[in-house]
Parts: sequence; C-alpha cells; structure tokens
Amino acid sequence: MPLSVAIQMDPVEGINIETDTTFLLMLEAQTRGHGLWVYTPDKLSLVEGKVLGRGRPLNLRAVKGDHHTTGGWEVRDMSEFDVVLMRQDPPFDMAYITATHFLEKIHPKTLVVNNPAEVRNAPEKLFVTGFEGVQPPTLVTSDPEAIYDFRAKHGDVVLKPLYGGGGSGVVRLKEDDPNLDALLELHTMIGREQVVVQKFIPAVSKGDKRIILIDGEPIGAVNRVPAKDQVRSNLAKGGTAVAVELTARDLELCAIIAPELKRRGLLFVGIDVIGDYMTEINVTSPTGAQQMKRFGTADAAAALWDRIEQIRAG
Repeated sequence: MPLSVAIQMDPVEGINIETDTTFLLMLEAQTRGHGLWVYTPDKLSLVEGKVLGRGRPLNLRAVKGDHHTTGGWEVRDMSEFDVVLMRQDPPFDMAYITATHFLEKIHPKTLVVNNPAEVRNAPEKLFVTGFEGVQPPTLVTSDPEAIYDFRAKHGDVVLKPLYGGGGSGVVRLKEDDPNLDALLELHTMIGREQVVVQKFIPAVSKGDKRIILIDGEPIGAVNRVPAKDQVRSNLAKGGTAVAVELTARDLELCAIIAPELKRRGLLFVGIDVIGDYMTEINVTSPTGAQQMKRFGTADAAAALWDRIEQIRAG
C-alpha cells in the first residue's frame, strides 16, 4: 500500500545527491511508490491545536544538477500523512526542540521517524552518557575549573560543543596547549551551553566508524578517516569514507544500546565508534548511508523502509 510521506529537511535544492542520506531515503521511498511532500522546519505551524505544514509535492531523480521537481505550495494538516521523516540537520537549538513538540502531537498516528519526544530527550552527546563503559573518559560542563582539572588528569583531550553537529567546533587540546582559555572565552561569547571534553583517543587516526542501526539492529558501517594531522573525521570536514566490517566490539556496543533504542522508538540511528569506544549516538539526522551502499556493505534506506512499512501495516 503506497504511503504518504512528508520530509522535514533543509532546502532540497541545496543537497548533494551523491552523499546526502536524506536523498537516498527519499529516493527509496519514491521507488516503492510512496508519495513525497517536502517542507523546511520554519514552515511548520501550530494553529488551534492542529499541526500544519507549508510545503510542496516532490519528485526526485538521480541527476546531478537536476535532481528534483516540486509542485505548487500548499498547506497540509500534518496528521494526514502516514509518515514524517524529521531530517533537518542540527544545531539542536530551541527551534529544533519546538519542532519536536509540534510533531509529538501527531505521533504515533502519523509515524514520525525518529519519535520526536525521544529525539528531544536524547541529544547525541548526552544520550550516550547513560550507558556505562561505552565512552572514553568524558566531562560535560561549563565550569572552566572542572575542565582544567579534567585536562590535568587526562592530558590530551578533545573539546566539542554540546549541541553542535558535523564536526563543527571540535578541537584537540594537548596537555601543554595554551589556547584553552581563549577557546572557552569564544564559546562563552557564542552561547551559554556546556561543552563536552573527552580524553583523546589516538585510534582516531585510523578512523571514526559510523554504524547505522535500524530499530536497534546494526546493518553496516563506514569508516571515516581524517586528513593528515586532523582530529575531525567528519566527511563534511575533509574526512575520507572507507569500507569497513563490524568487529566483535562494535556488535557488543550495539547490543548494549539496542534495547533502549527500540524502547524509545528510535528507528534510524547512527553511532560513532573510535577504537573500542562509542563517542556519540546520533538520532537527529544520521548520515553515512550513501557511502555504505556504494561500498556494497549495507542498504540502510531499504532496511528502514522495510521496517516502516511493517509498522504501518500493523
């Protein structure tokens, strides 16, 4: 049975169809005969208790530079859709949180992927802290003295914005690096959120593995290898995608978090693994599916739509 699918995403005009996971998810849905309708998060409204979206019907094709055709603008009651994919990129700010509150009003009658209440309650860098033994030594704080104490104990550390994404603002600070004060001052000037400080994992030079899980089941991985002398391996920051197999430790980490992912209705999740450690659990708009499919290791889009269709069929 064809499904009506709305996609909440950044502007479809600007995506790179060769790397974008959302494009792959949408193209797979279209191939299966599902109808697509696209809108940006700022076009979502709450009107007298109803969640409305202003968007356009969408048709896709895998042609670089000519990858989409959209119909005319229309306002739709979001509860009329069978499925909503919430796929806009972070930052995980108040606008993002408000969108989860809106979509929570229509879920699960309309299946929102991922469950918006649990997306709100599972920020990537905080959610992972609830699983004992999976992370490297980690501190989350806005207290400069606590950060200095942590670096004194662990030496080489990595500093990250708590609610950032895509590798933005991630820096390595060696034990004798004099720039910590300046970085904390810059962070305070930009916002009031806490930061994440983790012990540096030397294994990052061999790559930061992205593993995709569908309803708690790991289906494949891609390794993202940083450029020489870089700490950030994100593909958007110059990392290189390399085919990789899941190790026994990878499967162990997935098994630890799987029951909680299933309980929360987090159907499409990407975890980041460096060496033996999990550093993040991505539930907002996980990426890496295009690279996995290209390497022939997994088809995450097909696996996700198989599961969505099972759920909608009851």
